[in-house]
Amino acid sequence: MNRKLYQAVGRPLAPLYSFMMRVREQFYRNGVLATTTLPVPVISVGNLMLGGTGKTPLVQHLARLLQRHGFQPAIISRGYGGATKERVNIVSDGRQVRLEASYVGDEPRLLAETLPGVLVLTGVVRKLPAAQAVEMGANVLLLDDGFQHLAVRRDLDLVLFNADELAGNSRVFPGGDLREPVRALYRAHAFVLTGVEEANIARAVRFKNMLQEKFPGKQVFFSGSRAIGLVRQDVNGQRMQVLPKELGGRRCFAFCGIARPEGFQKTLKQLAIEPVAFKALADHHVYKERAVQHLLQAAASARADCLLCTEKDLVKLRGLAVNCTLKLPLYGVIMQAAPESSLDKLVLNYAAGKKQWLPQT
Repeated sequence: MNRKLYQAVGRPLAPLYSFMMRVREQFYRNGVLATTTLPVPVISVGNLMLGGTGKTPLVQHLARLLQRHGFQPAIISRGYGGATKERVNIVSDGRQVRLEASYVGDEPRLLAETLPGVLVLTGVVRKLPAAQAVEMGANVLLLDDGFQHLAVRRDLDLVLFNADELAGNSRVFPGGDLREPVRALYRAHAFVLTGVEEANIARAVRFKNMLQEKFPGKQVFFSGSRAIGLVRQDVNGQRMQVLPKELGGRRCFAFCGIARPEGFQKTLKQLAIEPVAFKALADHHVYKERAVQHLLQAAASARADCLLCTEKDLVKLRGLAVNCTLKLPLYGVIMQAAPESSLDKLVLNYAAGKKQWLPQT
């Protein structure tokens, strides 16, 4: 069932889901459901939309920013797509990466691999890994995909919108793309429009103006996104950063399992990489040996001589590369968020406890 048909079928149920989310929010607001306050600043990076809004690159950027300014950040994630049922999972203790993507999810593993010195912990009940991170020495927490996780009080709530998708059809799931009704945005402290570029800047400005009109007092920031290079991963999982020119003249079979595959295709065009074939898989796709063999068969049919994917896909292919005798070179694209410097300043102020405004209710 395609997306539009699914939403048309689900539209009659959307008011019920919307009502349930409003009731849940009120339960937290009125103390019926408990909210945990942690002894260090908590910065949430989340969204209102289903699907990808560029949270992972922004969390990477903020973790590095905090590190550079002397903080010891920890990233707390639910660990979506991981097999673990443990209440607390230490993906990285800041010195070494401990757990595989199949166990804790692709995004936490990617964050752990790319952020040396940063604690990365997962758990469905996020107050537990958050408390553990504080015990391990973290003095500021980044709550990854945390906007709907109201059980942990946050000092700064950033809500992201992708500049191409914005608010979608503005309807609540399952009749639309929203996780909650639009009024939930009153909880946010600030908004970040990600993936802003020349082609969508005019639309992004209009959306920014609308947000500022509807939610006065809340700042709106722009963030670009750029590919900064490639990484080659061998069959043993060892990675080496390489220049895009290494793919010059090669026949690449590109694939990805992310929410917005069209975004990856756009990135490849910006890198002047024209794959001989492209395969879009489901978001958080679980790579098993049979699936990898199918990819290899598709690559062979296209007469490709290398494979190309996102970094998020790359971390899930490490163990399978050996078992599936992955003979073709495997590359991943390294993405980096480039937000306005004023967003960096805001985050550093909150991390230091210098709040610039109180949440509006």
